[in-house]
Amino acid sequence: MEKLAGEKFFIRTFGCQMNVHDSEQLATIMTEAGYERTGDEGAAAVILVNTCSIRDKVAQKIVSQLGRYRTRKIKNPGLIIGVGGCLAQHWGREIFKRAPHVDLVFGTHVLHEVPELVGRVKNGYRMVMDTAFREDIPSLDICAAVTNGNGRLNLQAFVTIMQGCDNFCAYCVVPYLRGRERSRPAAAIIREIEALVGRGVREVTLLGQNVNSYGRGLAEETSFPALLEKINAIPGLERIRFTTSHPKDLSDGLISCFGRLEKLCEHIHLPFQAGANRVLERMNRGYTREEYLSRIEMLRKRCPDIAVTADVMVGFPGETETDFEATLTLMEAVRFDGLFSFMYSEREGTQALSFADKVPEQEKRRRLMILQALQDRHTLEKNRALIGKPVSVLVEGASKNDRREMTGRTRTNKIVNFAGSGDLRGQTVSLCITAAYLHSLRGEPRKEGKADVYRNEDRRADH
Repeated sequence: MEKLAGEKFFIRTFGCQMNVHDSEQLATIMTEAGYERTGDEGAAAVILVNTCSIRDKVAQKIVSQLGRYRTRKIKNPGLIIGVGGCLAQHWGREIFKRAPHVDLVFGTHVLHEVPELVGRVKNGYRMVMDTAFREDIPSLDICAAVTNGNGRLNLQAFVTIMQGCDNFCAYCVVPYLRGRERSRPAAAIIREIEALVGRGVREVTLLGQNVNSYGRGLAEETSFPALLEKINAIPGLERIRFTTSHPKDLSDGLISCFGRLEKLCEHIHLPFQAGANRVLERMNRGYTREEYLSRIEMLRKRCPDIAVTADVMVGFPGETETDFEATLTLMEAVRFDGLFSFMYSEREGTQALSFADKVPEQEKRRRLMILQALQDRHTLEKNRALIGKPVSVLVEGASKNDRREMTGRTRTNKIVNFAGSGDLRGQTVSLCITAAYLHSLRGEPRKEGKADVYRNEDRRADH
């Protein structure tokens, strides 16, 4: 394949952690094909936009961004612009109609073919598109070279363990854009994590639309708890996280992993989406309010200090004021550490699109504001409860707000800023929380002098 004269490419990413990891893999593929990644759009010969299609607001941002790239294309006709990810999978050739200056559209199953598709554009082809699903997805097995803005390898890495979804929630387009559930063999996952640890990675986050159902359809008999056991045994790895879990598939076996597997962090992201059973049933979520609360109770009984975060939406078609109040009372009962909250957004191809009893936009905004204000109180309450308590912090580097300070995360995934030197990066230190804010904590060394390197016997100090 002929390389571009500039040999530089730029990736802009919209969306969730899975999209971020897709971009990391895409960057690795392009680099291996001979291109050089740049952080400067103006220096790029290829601009690749990795998109999300979960909510209309994000889709509109992507369309606006593509509109801004039109000016670059006019000034530099040789610039190649490619659009991939979920919105590309969803809209297909519609993207060419909305943004005629786009050269390439690629779907969620063809990341590994992007250099070849770019080459076709370079050789004179126009409006190149490939959004077909594949029986095998080679890009899932790409071990991404995860680096920060300074070219230094990150301490954390994402690892995809499965792709797709079989749940078909009434509001969700993921099964149509990512395909049906497909798990990676455990051996391939272990090899990737071992390779990442060999490069200096200390923490991995396992990714999947529903990690709880990992293993279904594999030739080998396995399960998500069994996979966690194997990953926990990898030498040199310090922390394990995962996202996302589906409440209906949260097994007793997975719950038992918390507090038992020493590397599994005390944090779970467990979307509940709504607090009223009639809304959950209409969403096709597969569980009741009572079942969700029972799972939370079991988690906290097994691991009292576990942090719980979730996704929730307001304004699903047919949601009454009483239904909304049920969401608020569920939040009061659980008291989440944090929430990703949003208004229901219609997505083409979903069952909910045909529901007639829509909630007005103004009412959705009102409900969202009430919900977010309540969650802010709960988050601040949770954070303030940590003042005076010891925590273990994996130091990630200098703080973004003050380069004279260091920052890191607790095992419960809370950001902590503290005074320290750059040589602490990559170490896990023991701190005492001295102040708490809505989005972060402040800590100080537990002993005189610089922060003490965290010892194994302090592992349960993250309360």
